[in-house]
Amino acid sequence: MSENILIIGGGSGIGQGLVQHYLQQGDEVQAISRRACPASLTKSDLNWLQLNSTEGETREDAEENVINQAVAEALKGQPGIIFICQGWLHDNQHGPEKTLRQLTAAQMQKSFAINVMQPALYLKALFGYLTKQDQVKVLVLSAKVGSITDNQLGGWFSYRASKAAINMLVKTSSIELGRYNKTAALVSVHPGTTDTALSAPFQANIPAGQLQTAAATAKRLAAVAAQLTARHSGQLLNWDGSVLPF
Repeated sequence: MSENILIIGGGSGIGQGLVQHYLQQGDEVQAISRRACPASLTKSDLNWLQLNSTEGETREDAEENVINQAVAEALKGQPGIIFICQGWLHDNQHGPEKTLRQLTAAQMQKSFAINVMQPALYLKALFGYLTKQDQVKVLVLSAKVGSITDNQLGGWFSYRASKAAINMLVKTSSIELGRYNKTAALVSVHPGTTDTALSAPFQANIPAGQLQTAAATAKRLAAVAAQLTARHSGQLLNWDGSVLPF
């Protein structure tokens, strides 16, 4: 029996992997992205919603309005599984900080804007639907380096802090959601190290066998989603479904 799947951040490496995986399974897929739909993904059972900027508003209002519009359209399909796939670590001007002395306000603001604020706005837009949809499952991509308990290496200040923040946002949101819908599952998930632009500069240091293709990561995440129940809600899960410490 086919399902309706919503992939938010469908233009990312893992997002595209998830879109492709579920299409291959025969599911109906909706994707929200700032990017145009890749030609390789154009199929009749894919609804690709590209975000468009809105003029005449403050930047913050425009951001929330376009997100609300895209989510409202996507929810017409009544998705049972929803992935939120935003993530940013570095660009040509900013790499992950090796020392606190490298931290800048600009880098921290960008990290929180993409890794925390955008997923938060999507959860806000989805919330009314999530309170009513029976056994709905939401998986927000996070990172193991956002675990405060697991942090033994230090460094990567902005990224670690933003991922710890998104884990707390998911946990707090899951508590409120559970008051309205005891069948819902809302979790954050570490997808594992995947061969995408985010990990590209650091792949030389990855032990053999740990780097996964986007297709392999998507398959693993889909398996986690398939096993999710309301008892998992609020947890930070590893790519294999095991529970990670906050």
